[in-house]
Amino acid sequence: MLATQKTETVTKVELPLPLVGRGKVRDIFAVGKDKLLIVTTDRLSAFDVVLPNPIPYKGKVLSQISAFWFQLFKDVVPHHLITADVAKMGLDDEIVKKYGAQLKGRSMLVDRAEPLTVECVVRGYVTGSGWKDYQKTQSIGGHQLPAGLLQCAKLPEPIFTPSTKATQGHDLNIDFKQTVERVGKGTAEKIQKLSIELYQKGADYAANRGILIADTKFEFGIRKGRVLLIDEALTPDSSRFWPKAQYQPGHDQPSYDKQIVRNYLLGIQWNQKPPAPELPADVIEKTSQAYLDAFERLTGRKLEN
Repeated sequence: MLATQKTETVTKVELPLPLVGRGKVRDIFAVGKDKLLIVTTDRLSAFDVVLPNPIPYKGKVLSQISAFWFQLFKDVVPHHLITADVAKMGLDDEIVKKYGAQLKGRSMLVDRAEPLTVECVVRGYVTGSGWKDYQKTQSIGGHQLPAGLLQCAKLPEPIFTPSTKATQGHDLNIDFKQTVERVGKGTAEKIQKLSIELYQKGADYAANRGILIADTKFEFGIRKGRVLLIDEALTPDSSRFWPKAQYQPGHDQPSYDKQIVRNYLLGIQWNQKPPAPELPADVIEKTSQAYLDAFERLTGRKLEN
């Protein structure tokens, strides 16, 4: 059990490099003019609010599982990852010596790209906010759906339901027309096609390893005129992972992701505004174990620790 294992969590990283930004989960530093060092911490956000308790191993799972998917998807779309090996990042020897242990397993050196201001959400099942929308309108994100679908039912085909990418507060759902207004028609069509293709490829792969990917979100950027897959890919933060063997539509599913935390917060009727409440030890432990289980099932290997 995790409670008997000694592990240190990382909630904030300070490096002698220019700080580009701190997201809800990631600390990002400039390496020269055209590269970034992305360090994934153990912070966890739910309902777009960062929670006070870190989740052990979480940052390493997110970083290493993203690197795994980037490699798997490389023939579908180019990505921004250069290396996840600290020794190969070309960092100053003093940085590696002082901070290498902290960076190991949770950092990626990437090509710098201009992020598109759209989060590319793909849904394969009727769940989450999509289930709420379906109950009201029989549609999700403007996609009209068949009548009589159960909660967590598989959709006839995956649907693209983009949103804004908010630096603070909640992301807002947008339609394809608004996506075109933000990024242009050609780019909008390309990221829609890529998002569905990546989701389908990832979902097929995961299903063979006992995990259903209910939905996910991708992010893309532009570098030298090319669209790149950036940020993270099919992680337990950006996706809903369900155990295939226990899947049964008609109710919420058990999960390998932060839905464990969401369900707890919904259960205590938190108003989803800062400050977020403290998480009980058992919720932290179950969430950490879920992240580790998802990683090991999908990759077939133990986490680099």
